[in-house]
Amino acid sequence: MNPLLALPPLILASASPRRAELLAAAGIECSVRPVEVDERPLDGEAPPDYVVRVARDKARACSRTPEDLILAADTAVVIDGLILGKPADDADAARMLRLLSGRVHTVLTGVVVREGEREAVATEATAVSFESLSEDEIGWYVASGEPRDKAGAYAVQGLASRFVTRVDGSYSNVVGLPVAQVYRMLVALRSASRA
Repeated sequence: MNPLLALPPLILASASPRRAELLAAAGIECSVRPVEVDERPLDGEAPPDYVVRVARDKARACSRTPEDLILAADTAVVIDGLILGKPADDADAARMLRLLSGRVHTVLTGVVVREGEREAVATEATAVSFESLSEDEIGWYVASGEPRDKAGAYAVQGLASRFVTRVDGSYSNVVGLPVAQVYRMLVALRSASRA
């Protein structure tokens, strides 16, 4: 068996159960070590720079020994150049859903993999198309509670799947982690460490 396919367990610097589930489904072993970082966008910060900065901050904040393999990610929904993170409350969730209604938006994830002083960084962008939503549909979805801790106020794998008409790119990225990209990064990092 190719030794590069036998990836060592990694530490996921995230509180997201969805990211851990995606890794487990792909056969990538991880332990979860959530970290707290400031996730507010900086003035004038471009969305790709924002998700990479937050992912890098998470990776660096995760306590580690030099041999630990750390994975951190940050996902944002972007429309009209606006970064939609997790909604502050139900009214904010409704506002976000109105912005997404009947339009195409981008789900952007910054991914950072660290091992010792080596660091790999990538971004993944996926285009998502939404149905036009009525106020009743928005009210029903917000009342479900599902939008509360989700970037862009929706979960593509949950109740909001009824509103998503098209996904162009990595589906797992929309859930919260571009698994194929992560796998490629881990293999590249392991290859470099063996060189």
